Amino acid sequence: MSPAVSEDPIQQRLVDLETRLAFQEHALTELSDALAAARSEEARNALLLHRALEEIKHLRAAFAASPLTGDASSEPPPPHY
Repeated sequence: MSPAVSEDPIQQRLVDLETRLAFQEHALTELSDALAAARSEEARNALLLHRALEEIKHLRAAFAASPLTGDASSEPPPPHY
């Protein structure tokens, strides 16, 4: 066999491996970007949830202190009793 014929399958195999590596590197970059975006969104959602819970806590406190609501146990029973 001549050297050119015996190198051809090896050369093709090397090209295939390099192509696979390039695709894997591209996929890894896309996954890394997606993970970074998901972490950023999770942090944003955690902040929004924290703010919403704080607002609910303040609204509950304001509602409980309101003279219109007061303590339910001090109100007379409804008329149908």
